[in-house]
Amino acid sequence: MTKIKISVVLLVLLSSFGFSQDYATRFSLQEAIDFALANSRMALSAQLDIDAAEKQQWETIATGLPQVDFSANYQNFLKQQVSVVPNAFFDNRQSTINTVEEFFDLTANGSPQTRDGFSEIVFGAKQSVNATAQLNQLLFDGSYIVGLQASKVFLEISENAKVKTDLEIRKAVINAYGNVLLAQESEAILINNRDVLQQNLDETRKIYENGLGEEESVEQLQITLAGLGSLLNNATRLKKISLQLFNITLGIDLNTNVSLTDSLETLSEDFVSLELLNARTSIENTIDYKIAENDVKSKELLVKLEKSKALPRLAAYLNGGYLGFSDDFTFFNSDQRWAGFSSFGLNLNVPIFSSGGRAAKTERAKINLEKSQLNLSDVEQQTLLQIETARSNYRFAIEDFEIKKDNLQLAERIEAKNQTKFFEGIGSSFELRQAQLQLYTAQNEYLEAMLAVINQKTELETALNLPNN
Repeated sequence: MTKIKISVVLLVLLSSFGFSQDYATRFSLQEAIDFALANSRMALSAQLDIDAAEKQQWETIATGLPQVDFSANYQNFLKQQVSVVPNAFFDNRQSTINTVEEFFDLTANGSPQTRDGFSEIVFGAKQSVNATAQLNQLLFDGSYIVGLQASKVFLEISENAKVKTDLEIRKAVINAYGNVLLAQESEAILINNRDVLQQNLDETRKIYENGLGEEESVEQLQITLAGLGSLLNNATRLKKISLQLFNITLGIDLNTNVSLTDSLETLSEDFVSLELLNARTSIENTIDYKIAENDVKSKELLVKLEKSKALPRLAAYLNGGYLGFSDDFTFFNSDQRWAGFSSFGLNLNVPIFSSGGRAAKTERAKINLEKSQLNLSDVEQQTLLQIETARSNYRFAIEDFEIKKDNLQLAERIEAKNQTKFFEGIGSSFELRQAQLQLYTAQNEYLEAMLAVINQKTELETALNLPNN
C-alpha cells in the first residue's frame, strides 16, 4: 500500500513538472527587453568580459604588491660524488702524482683509497632538506605604473562594450517583437479576408447557379481566394519562425510557448515622438565615439609603456630558510639538527643600450597612436552621418505611417463600394477583384509602416545612445 502511494505522488509530481514547462510566458515589449538584458547569451557574455577585466585589473595591481614564495627541496644521493685531495692536507707527505687524471688512471672503479699522495674524499651527507621562504617587493618600475593606467582603460573598454551590446540587444528584441506582431496581424487579417471572400464566393456561386450571374465572376473570386490561401499559409509559417527568433533573442528555448501583450498599432502610436526628431546631437555621448576614444587612450598608454622600458627597475627581496643534513632519513626526528640562514638584497636593472630597438618600438607605438586618432575623427564623422540618416528615416517612417493609415481607410471604402455595386449587378467581378487586391496591398503596407516607425525610432535611439526614450 505504501508503494502505491509513493507511485501516485511521483506521477503527480512528474505531471505537474511537465505542465509547468509548457506554460505560456507573457511579455510586454519592455518586459522582453529587460528579460533579454538579463538572460540573453550576448548580455551574459558581455558581463563576463567586465568580470574578467576587473580580475585583470587586480592582477596588474598585485604585481606591485608584496609577493611571498615558499620552496622546499629534498635530495638523496644514490651514489655520492667523490673528490680527491692531496695527502698534504692531512700529513706532511708529498704527492708523487702530478695530475688528477693520473690518479684516476691508477684508481680502480673510483673506490675510496689513498694512493701516491692523493685521497678520495666524499663531501657532504647522503641526504639533505632545504626549505626557503622569500619576500619580493617591487620598488620602482615604469612599466608597472603604465600597467595600472592600462588596466583602468581596459575595464572602461569592457564597460563600453557592455553598453554597446545592451543597445544591440535592445534593438534586436524590438525588431523581433515587432516581427512577431507583424506576422500575427498579417495572419489575422488574411484569415478575415479569406472568410469574407469565401462568403462572397458562396453568394456569387448561388447567383450563378440561379442563372443571374456569369461564371467569370465565380472564377475571379476563386483566383483571389487561392492567392489568399497561399499567403495565409506563408504567414502562418512566418509567425512560427518569428516566434522562434524572438525566443532566441531573449535567450530562452527555441520552442518555448510565449505570448505578447502589446499590439502593433499601440506600439506604433507610442513610438511616434516628434521631440526625438529635434533631439540635440551630442557626439561625445555616443557609444561608438566612446569606444574610439578608448582606443586612442590605449594607444597613448602603449607609447608610454615603450618609453618606460628605458627607465631603471628596482626590486628588493628578503629570504630565510633552514638546511638539514643526514646520512639517513632522520628529518622528522626531534634530535635532527637544522642550520638556519637569511639574506636581504636589492635588484637594480638599468637599460643602457639596445641598438635602437627601444626607439623603433616607441616610434611604431606613436604611428599606431596617430592611426587611432585618425580613426577617431572618422568615427565622429560617420556617427554624425549615421544619426542624420536615422533621423531622416524616422521622419519618413512617421510621414509614411500617416499616409498608409489614410490609404487603408480609402481602400476599405473603395472595396466596400465595389462589393455593393457587384452584388447589385452594376459592377463587374474584375472591378471587385481589383478593389480587393488594392485593399490587401493597403493592409500589408499599413502593417509594414507601423513596424517601420518602431524600427526606425529604435535605430535613432541606438545611434544617439538613448535607450530609455
